[in-house]
Amino acid sequence: MAMEVSAQGSARWHEEYSLYSSLSEEEQIQMAIEQSLADKTRGPTEATAPTRTNQQPAHFYPWTRSAAPPENPPARAPMGLFQGVMQKYSSGLFKSSQLAATDPVLKAIKEGNEEALKVMIKDGKNLAEPNKEGWLPLHEAAYYGQLGCLKVLQQAYPGAIDQRTLQEETALYLATCREHLDCLLLLLQAGAEPDISNKSRETPLYKACERKNAEAVRILVRHHADANHRCNRGWTALHESVSRNDLEVMEILVGGGAKVEAKNAYGITPLFVAAQSGQLEALRFLAKHGADINTQASDSASALYEACKNEHEDVAEFLLSQGADANRANKDGLLPLHIASKKGNYRIVQLLLPVTSRTRVRRSGVSPLHLAAERNHDAVLEALLGARFDVNAPLAPERARLYEDRRSSALYFAVVNNNVRATELLLGAGADPNRDVISPLLVAIRHGCPRTMRLLLDHGADIDAYVATHPTAFPATIMFAMKCLSLLKFLMDLGCDGEPCFSCRYGNGPHPPAPTPRPGRFHDAPAAEDKAPGAVQFCEFLSAPEVSRWAGPIIDVLLDYVGNVQLCSRLKEHIDSFEDWAVIKEKAEPPRPLAHLCRLRVRKAIGKYRIKLLDTLPLPGRLIRYLKYENTQ
Repeated sequence: MAMEVSAQGSARWHEEYSLYSSLSEEEQIQMAIEQSLADKTRGPTEATAPTRTNQQPAHFYPWTRSAAPPENPPARAPMGLFQGVMQKYSSGLFKSSQLAATDPVLKAIKEGNEEALKVMIKDGKNLAEPNKEGWLPLHEAAYYGQLGCLKVLQQAYPGAIDQRTLQEETALYLATCREHLDCLLLLLQAGAEPDISNKSRETPLYKACERKNAEAVRILVRHHADANHRCNRGWTALHESVSRNDLEVMEILVGGGAKVEAKNAYGITPLFVAAQSGQLEALRFLAKHGADINTQASDSASALYEACKNEHEDVAEFLLSQGADANRANKDGLLPLHIASKKGNYRIVQLLLPVTSRTRVRRSGVSPLHLAAERNHDAVLEALLGARFDVNAPLAPERARLYEDRRSSALYFAVVNNNVRATELLLGAGADPNRDVISPLLVAIRHGCPRTMRLLLDHGADIDAYVATHPTAFPATIMFAMKCLSLLKFLMDLGCDGEPCFSCRYGNGPHPPAPTPRPGRFHDAPAAEDKAPGAVQFCEFLSAPEVSRWAGPIIDVLLDYVGNVQLCSRLKEHIDSFEDWAVIKEKAEPPRPLAHLCRLRVRKAIGKYRIKLLDTLPLPGRLIRYLKYENTQ
């Protein structure tokens, strides 16, 4: 069995390794080193932590895409890409040194011994035969930069000048990669074709730009290299030089006919690359040479959008100064202001506010306020409110459906994040706390944050809020506060209506089997009128295992805020289940004390929206304390 598992693991490794068999040894080594560095950055905990099958790591590298390890790994795990490449590289170096010692041709080239090569050619030795990797002595001479040897071989075998290795690399390509300019010039003067690419369709000109070798670029352009050749990603030499902010090379390329509007496979132009990578000088150069400031990629993202997304403030400012359109949306309908608000970049938001169309913002179905509130960017939120963005703008239905709770307002985002400052800013600007399917007050109760609750109630939140998708016969505020008696009392003190808790439709009659509600969990259910068939009764909710052990104290608190009520048969069962709760049953027996009934009557006359302002009413202090349940005498 262990052998079978080992064979499977080995097969997986070979499958993974075969993905990169087309790469050159140098490219494989570079990839392996990058992977090793990434693994070190992630650390041992992250590297070894199990991940869900459908979840990709934060930084996904294609060469790490292998199957999960077996539950019982073999004694010797399959070799990873890094170890495999390094072993291959090490053995290659060893073989190369052996070969150099035994192969007189390679030895002569590495030592620059032209005379030895001439003698071999004169003696009839064929130096135009490739080795198993397709390399000719001509390639070796270009690679090692041995100009004299290269000249001897080129003159002896002129027809081999453009012959390729198995990786489709010419001698010119190798000389460029190794930055041997004298060899590069010799080959071009001898008629080497400058536009033959390797397997990735990268030409010598592209590699010269990659290495920021301006002189090599100048030589290649002078010998009519195609400045608009595309690699397999559609990337041109100009794209590459822009990404490196290499103005000297860019000048040479444009002078050699490079198109500033060339697009890669994703519709990205060099100017888009400059904006995306924050290369301001390259951006200025391209704009000066007529590049489209409003260029957009295949997903409709504009250069300005990318600059804002990557928080390149100076780039965004320059684009706007050149007339960049701040109202071009990407495929998701988002504008640069949206992404700047999401990133929380105050300076970019300030730049975009005067030039962003409110109509386009409304058409997007999401306000920048939503994104700033969602990410807790209070300074940006304040700036948007100062610019008079609609504080009650709802999320479009298709965007609200992306959230399980169907949230709609920016206020809801702030309350969900338990961000008191953002909640205060939004309410101060006129946010309506009663617009969402689920009241933000219920979320604040779930968080157990009295300060947020008080803010919401002071700005008109319905203290008797219900949830249409979770119909109950009693206020949902009571349902959410049941697990914390101090919060429940806090709500009742502020005027929450406890009467519906004791208006059971079954009364003293037999109750149906108790359902199994899920307290605190939102789920889709048909809307229902209060107390309509199908609405969960208070006694039914109290029967949930998570709540039933607190049934007595919960009933005890609620009885202080209701008059003469009748306990249904199920509530009596709960109270009878604990001997210590017998006093609660007595408390519920009518008639209730007259002083208690009078307090309830006065509180009702004051009204639940003013009861929280008792301290400000022109009433005697003793009466205020009595109404606030501070004086029980």
